Amino acid sequence: MSNIRRAAVIGSGTMGASIAAHLASAGIPTLLLDIPSPDGPRSGIAQKGLERVLKSRPPAFLRPEAAKLITVGNTEDDLEKLKDVDWVIEAIVENLKIKQELLQKLEKVVGPQTIVSSNSSGIPMKLQASVLGDDLKKRFLGTHFFNPPRYLHLLELIPTRHTDPEVVQRLAHLGEVRLGKGIVIAKDVPGFAANRVGVYCMGKAMQATIDMGLTQDLVDVLTGPILGRPKSATFRTGDVVGLDVTGMVAEGLQQATGEDFTLPQVVKDMIARKWLGDKTGQGFYKKDKSGGATKILSLNFETMEYEERPKAKLAELGPILALPTPQERTKALLELDGVAGDFTRKSLLPQLAYAASKIGEVAESAEEVDNSLRWGFGWTVGPIELARYLGQDFLKKAFERAGLEWAPALEKIPAEPKQPSAYSISYQRQVGNRPVMTSPVASLWDMGDGVSLLEFHSKANAIGVEVLEFMDQAHERVCKDFNALVIGNEGENFCAGADLNMLLGAAMQVAEGKIDALRQQVKIFQAMTTRLRYAPYPVVAALHGLNLGGGCEVGLWSDACVASAELYTGLVEVGVGILPAGGGTTEMLFRMMDRVLPGADPFPAVRAAFEMIAMAKVSGSAFEAQQMGILRPTDHIVMNADLRLSEAKRIAASLAPGYQAPARRRVQVMGELGLANLKAGAIAMHEGGLITEYEIHLATTVATVLCGGTMNYSDTVDEQVILDLELEAFLQLCGQEKSRERLAHMLKTGKNLRN
Repeated sequence: MSNIRRAAVIGSGTMGASIAAHLASAGIPTLLLDIPSPDGPRSGIAQKGLERVLKSRPPAFLRPEAAKLITVGNTEDDLEKLKDVDWVIEAIVENLKIKQELLQKLEKVVGPQTIVSSNSSGIPMKLQASVLGDDLKKRFLGTHFFNPPRYLHLLELIPTRHTDPEVVQRLAHLGEVRLGKGIVIAKDVPGFAANRVGVYCMGKAMQATIDMGLTQDLVDVLTGPILGRPKSATFRTGDVVGLDVTGMVAEGLQQATGEDFTLPQVVKDMIARKWLGDKTGQGFYKKDKSGGATKILSLNFETMEYEERPKAKLAELGPILALPTPQERTKALLELDGVAGDFTRKSLLPQLAYAASKIGEVAESAEEVDNSLRWGFGWTVGPIELARYLGQDFLKKAFERAGLEWAPALEKIPAEPKQPSAYSISYQRQVGNRPVMTSPVASLWDMGDGVSLLEFHSKANAIGVEVLEFMDQAHERVCKDFNALVIGNEGENFCAGADLNMLLGAAMQVAEGKIDALRQQVKIFQAMTTRLRYAPYPVVAALHGLNLGGGCEVGLWSDACVASAELYTGLVEVGVGILPAGGGTTEMLFRMMDRVLPGADPFPAVRAAFEMIAMAKVSGSAFEAQQMGILRPTDHIVMNADLRLSEAKRIAASLAPGYQAPARRRVQVMGELGLANLKAGAIAMHEGGLITEYEIHLATTVATVLCGGTMNYSDTVDEQVILDLELEAFLQLCGQEKSRERLAHMLKTGKNLRN
């Protein structure tokens, strides 16, 4: 079968239009169809669906221009167009009869090799396929995206007994590589894999809350990041998903399976009152804007009134929160006396038992059950992985302490994880069991084929003194034993930037007149970043997630980057009262000047670099980072973050033979004329109330570096001149009280201070 060149989505509701947006973001031309509009343009319903998803927040498109790849139509005038489509996705209302009627229409018009799939979240595929002929049955399966498709990693493939394995493999490869999805081959059973286990777990946590007389505020603390689950935890997730949806799915699963998916009566009462969560403005929580500042009110389950409550805290959680891994924190919670321990035992142990009992029933392996929860519900640790970590002896004691009957299914968990599914091609880092070099904050691994991997694992992967020292040592080792270097990690984010505690401490020293130590530190940071470009070996940065400040500078100075499509990167230092001084200001100037055509005015390029830094712009995706100039046009973007390390290794190995470091660069500076123009713009913004008086000073400092200080227009200087200006400007800002206030405020609150 040929590759998927064109696709179609039928149903332009929130889910269907969002799937179409993701397909288009991946470069797949997509036809979006819905029923004909009773008034106005015939394809008006589909057009409104596209317009709605273009305005959605967070954005459904990785790049807005991808919307041009979507063509709208309707199911009466445009079905014939499906004969030229490789994959048709049905995303209409959850009604078996309506779905079957649509499938019968599709059977008459699709091409002989077209794959047809259903995005149903619960209706069995075998029932939908029962109205199809033998030929299309082979090309029909479930493709269950999770909402929103751009941001949730899971794509469940649900084949029937008739589905051709080649069709499954084809979509698995497309989903994993081109759409960036984690693939789980789910069984054609009620709820499939993720919803079957995830909704059960949510229900158990909610029921335990009511049984113990606890508040949703407290339970969302006990079931969120402390367990390695999202901040939305249990009740906030209910509000986001919608209680009507949660209730419908739970009721459907209970009817279909006979298992206990009962939600608390209070949830049923809320559904009856149409307190459905975010979509109706109130659910378990409600935003109150009556007093000016927004307050979050919580529903009192006894009075059914919304009230302001203090932030839920338990003193005994302090030592547990300090533990480094979700597994360790969960084990400590299960051992804890008091309400937190009692709740965790009562709610979590049945979840582990249920997940274990579904191995082989909802998906073939324990790993696929775990992955369905990781990728569909955002759990860091899957339930089977957690049960394996805790061990049977520990679990038996915990069950006994909770007064729960032991679950024999927990005894059937395989001792070791199985190999990935035959359909999975996700990269498994093959670097052996032990790194070549290691420290508490970073490690150097052997990736094979002469390529090394430098991995940060400091807090938030921030770059501090210890990381810089390790990178010096790693450089010597790479020169000796390797041909190339990849910088990347498997953490949630690539790098949060430079260590702000280090920066604030250094700024306080400057205030005391101790400037030489900080000057040396900045020179060490600049030496690290510039060495990435001028080392005798190629350096490829594998970027993903949040990558700010100093981490952004690592990518800027590397020979090449491989970026996950979900990359949020930028030089944000001005927000904390300083400027990029690890080579970021200098490199951004060169990046923008490289875009200037011979003989053209260079000022727009300088202004572009100035706006990027002074406004602390952050990309909304890797594609936007490419447009901004933070990534080069030649840098590679992968839709699936799991593939970035293998792709970075491939590129690094290809650059290594005969590698020669580039020559140092020179740049034309704008001098005082350019500085005056940029400063005038900053003053105008201040007069318009857009920036503070101190932000004029910050902007002027950035402009001074980018324009080459007080040099004359058209002077050409070596890049070291700009690096030196960048360093001195950084030192000057560190000596300012308002900059120190900004640094301290960010450390204390996690938010920028506009002083």
